[in-house]
Amino acid sequence: MSTVRRRWISAYATFALFTVLAGQFWRNLLGWWGFGVVAGVVLVGAVILIIRVRPPWVWRRVPKSTLVFLLLAMLSIAWSFYPGASALGVAITLATSVTAIALVLCLSWTRLVRCLGGAIKWVLGLSLAFELWVAIFVGGPLLPNFPDFEVTGEKLPMAFYWSRGLLFDGGPIEGIVASRNLLGMVALLGLIVFCAMLAAGSVRRAAGIGWIVTAGAVLLLTRSATVILVGVLVAVAFGFAMWARRVGADRRARVYWTAGGALVASIALLVVFRGRLLELFGKSEDLTGRFDIWNAVISLASERPWFGWGWVGYWVPWAEPFEGLAVRKGVTYLQAHNAWLDVWLQLGIVGLLAFASIVIGALWRSWFLAVDRPMDATGRPLPHSAAALVPLLVLVALIGQSLAESRILVESGWVLLIAVAWSTKRRQWEHEPLPAEPVPIPASRVRPPEVAP
Repeated sequence: MSTVRRRWISAYATFALFTVLAGQFWRNLLGWWGFGVVAGVVLVGAVILIIRVRPPWVWRRVPKSTLVFLLLAMLSIAWSFYPGASALGVAITLATSVTAIALVLCLSWTRLVRCLGGAIKWVLGLSLAFELWVAIFVGGPLLPNFPDFEVTGEKLPMAFYWSRGLLFDGGPIEGIVASRNLLGMVALLGLIVFCAMLAAGSVRRAAGIGWIVTAGAVLLLTRSATVILVGVLVAVAFGFAMWARRVGADRRARVYWTAGGALVASIALLVVFRGRLLELFGKSEDLTGRFDIWNAVISLASERPWFGWGWVGYWVPWAEPFEGLAVRKGVTYLQAHNAWLDVWLQLGIVGLLAFASIVIGALWRSWFLAVDRPMDATGRPLPHSAAALVPLLVLVALIGQSLAESRILVESGWVLLIAVAWSTKRRQWEHEPLPAEPVPIPASRVRPPEVAP
């Protein structure tokens, strides 16, 4: 592959990952129609990428659970309570899946991580520049260019604003993604990727440290309690993975027993000291209205428990029963704030099992990829790599976020989940070589067919 072609592929991958990480940036900047054009460019680019690269396809290296989930989502249009909205949601999910699969099949994991790091740099850098511009030249909250709500003379809820302009007050900041929770998650992913790249020596030391500091600063400025707790979960997973690496495969039972005990103890402490923890993070007793949303979703899901109301991804506000389902202080929320409840609502228990299969399978493979010592072609052990930890830590971050947000089902969350699931499945069969591409035969060596007498 030529250098120019590799650069174009990397540029496309970075742009695609930036778009799924910062979809709200395009919607606030260009409106829904403008965002649709950008999303269309990303989808067309994914199709062209597959056609031009022509990656080998091996059925054994495909995680079947993802295909089962997508098939179930498509079939749900038949029994959906809102078939039009379901058709739209399925189309968006399929387009997002095609983009993710194209990136996994056409780029090595190392290149994909580098492109993800590049996309995160753009999001963090533009977010800080944007917040600085708002703080200096606007001096207060800033509305989107194309609001999807009615702007009246009444005071609008702060959730409607693109930025609150609080950079000089120490935050919270929302950045170009218009949400401190989403920006905080991007910063956390940046910490994972930048630390891995620095440890692997794939980035200059000064640049690597600089971006780690930038990601950490953005995370603190978001003041996102959700992402901070997810960060603690990622740190714990990292600690257990390094411990498992050190003790080796024969003595990991102690690691697993300790991890199970820590999980039980953590749940007990959360139950006992829930009030103090909520006060520490500035949250209300109902987790900023999440309990009300969860109760409403559970009640609705119980009416269609097995196959759900129909897949839609993010809720559509014009369709029943989503209209008015989750309203808090004048703000209509278009998600269950819990991905597992969201899947149960939309695809029922059957869909929940399919989704759990994707997550558990990817977590299982990413764990052993992170802790098992790699082997060379002759079977000799190689040193552990920092890059092998990235799938595990990214997936742990997504799982932690899924307990308070439904982001794992759409845009960047779904792309990263599919990327981890497919890449770890491919790594699982690395000892089995891919089929070689057919070698073209020069025309001068092709003998004309003999003519029968």
